[in-house]
Amino acid sequence: MVEENKEQEKVEIQDPEEMAGQEVSGSDPIRDVEEEAVPETNEDVTRKTEGEVSQETEEEGEDVRDQTSGEKDSKDKKDKKDKKNKKDKKDTKIQELEDRLLRNMAEFENFRNRSEKEKAGMFEMGAKSVIEKLLPVVDNFERGLEMIPEEEKGSGFVTGMAAVYKQMTDSLEELGVTPIEAVGKEFDPNLHNAVMHEEDEEQGANLVVEEFQKGYRYHDTVVRHSMVKVVN
Repeated sequence: MVEENKEQEKVEIQDPEEMAGQEVSGSDPIRDVEEEAVPETNEDVTRKTEGEVSQETEEEGEDVRDQTSGEKDSKDKKDKKDKKNKKDKKDTKIQELEDRLLRNMAEFENFRNRSEKEKAGMFEMGAKSVIEKLLPVVDNFERGLEMIPEEEKGSGFVTGMAAVYKQMTDSLEELGVTPIEAVGKEFDPNLHNAVMHEEDEEQGANLVVEEFQKGYRYHDTVVRHSMVKVVN
């Protein structure tokens, strides 16, 4: 019994050493957990923080660049649109001014043509009125020269009258006044005024055979119709 107790004590004494040996040679689970759970150092935290901040800064920079680029594109589009609108308004204004100028030029041209036509008409009316007053004087000269006896036609008085008559008719001709041909021509109511009619089978129908008063024309306007006799 004493020997068994000694062996048990020996065993119990040796157990702590073995346990110590086991502790030295084996792995401690608690120590392993503690080693795994070792907190990060300040440098690690700083590097991690700097990396995250750098990444966030880059992402924010990209966002800002994208936003800035979008705003710039939008601004460029808006500027182009504004320039286009301004250009369209300017072109429209220029077109309106050109149209107004063309209308004014056309109106002025019409006014000038109308004024010239009215002025020419007024001048023609005035000239016609003066010519109508001069024609009786010409008629009297012609009648006077026709009534001169044959023996007096060479006198100075008759020669002077003939010279004045010629000067007057030449001046009227220079102004555009010309006599209307009547005798031997077909009757034209636009030029002739028939005051007598007679029957003559030998003469052609509707033919002027005699002129009682000479007619005159101012350019293309009849100042006075010829007074004639017509055969049927």
